[in-house]
Amino acid sequence: MKKGIVSVVLALTFAVSTLAVAATVKCTVDSVAGDTVTMTCKKASKLKVGDSVKVKAKRSGGAAIEGC
Repeated sequence: MKKGIVSVVLALTFAVSTLAVAATVKCTVDSVAGDTVTMTCKKASKLKVGDSVKVKAKRSGGAAIEGC
């Protein structure tokens, strides 16, 4: 019984900690100079100096898929 309660508490703690870390922020790239990218972001207050971020570029158009 105690092992079950402990495992549920650990699972909930893990779930809450991962939710607190992830934040979705929409940005627009202002400039690119070498390895430095400057962006303007909505809800930038969710970010802190030194945070690691993952940037996913929005694809515009792209090549058409052709059949045989």
